[in-house]
Amino acid sequence: MPERKKSSSIISGKRRPWVDPDDGPELTDAMLDRAVFRDGDKVIRRGRPPLGDKPKSSVTLRLDVDVLEAYRALGAGWQTQINADLRRVRKLKKA
Repeated sequence: MPERKKSSSIISGKRRPWVDPDDGPELTDAMLDRAVFRDGDKVIRRGRPPLGDKPKSSVTLRLDVDVLEAYRALGAGWQTQINADLRRVRKLKKA
């Protein structure tokens, strides 16, 4: 049987040795307290906040290419700008 070639990373010694996960430290209450964000007894969750009383709806909208390119050129928040422009044109009050 032909001899297998050794990986260059094994030969150069760059690969770290495998460590058994059972050798990891025990989880302590102090470690868990650092992992959860709290404000008193209330747990603060990471990520996007709840949408509140009037959540927005997802829609499919077909726009002319030049209109879409103009809004995308605005950068981050271009969808929000479309919403603001539609609101202004239709003379809708801010919710």
